[in-house]
Amino acid sequence: MSQTRLHFDMPQDAAVKAATRLEAEFEADGFPVSAFEVDEKTGTWNISVYVPAGETGNAGARILEVLGEDAHGKLQHEELEDGGWVEKTLSELAPVRAGRFVVHGSHDAGCASANEHAILIDAGLAFGTGHHGTTAGCLEMIGDELKRRQPVNALDLGTGSGVLAIAIAKATRISVLASDIDPVSVEVTKQNARINKVGNLVEAIPAVGFNHLRFGQRVPFDLIVANILAGPLQKLAPALAAHLGRGGSVILSGLLPHQQARIVAAYRAQGLRLDRAIIRNGWLTLLMRDMRA
Repeated sequence: MSQTRLHFDMPQDAAVKAATRLEAEFEADGFPVSAFEVDEKTGTWNISVYVPAGETGNAGARILEVLGEDAHGKLQHEELEDGGWVEKTLSELAPVRAGRFVVHGSHDAGCASANEHAILIDAGLAFGTGHHGTTAGCLEMIGDELKRRQPVNALDLGTGSGVLAIAIAKATRISVLASDIDPVSVEVTKQNARINKVGNLVEAIPAVGFNHLRFGQRVPFDLIVANILAGPLQKLAPALAAHLGRGGSVILSGLLPHQQARIVAAYRAQGLRLDRAIIRNGWLTLLMRDMRA
């Protein structure tokens, strides 16, 4: 199916707010939203929403309704071939640094310094390039958590492109289980793990929630990262806690700031406490710790 890129430029401060509002608007539709700098001198950023060609008119109207005058007269569209929105987005993105992790495409090979963990994620069909606030927030939390302690058994739930599992494997050299509801994401994760030379450390499986034999075989996990959405995170709280070892840590993202209270409450009910919260590009990432006796 061909895609349409609906896009417009605006100043950085306005762009971050606009991207956050559009991500919330199109979350249920699954339409990707990107925000990136196009002119450092003027501080101009581009906001793009990628939609199926048949949704162009409706999506354009929704953008104008959500942003009002900020987008009126600026909204443009570009027709892309199948998969073209992925390549278009990634080709325009600069490397992302989050702690000691640097996520980059092939066009930016060699951008990491000797003391940084370089993660190569190229154009593909699975979500997760490091540029989204949720992924960047998780990478930052992972880096901080690894300074505190060394996990021995980690899980990346809802792995997407595998970037978080790869980050953990690169930094710790431990085995990481990565799962996703989408079989395409599972294959992409395996490929990306091989490209990043941790194919022997990252095990990717297709699973809905914790419905797979491997979870039971590998419990307990002492580090679980789940970058999905608020609804699934809330529903999965009991199962996630059941797979977490005593004293373990959980990193949760895919959240908007106003969703913090209900997610924290759901996990507090399972014996976890909030340790830290950060916001990257309008998206919330939480670090929870197990406090069960």
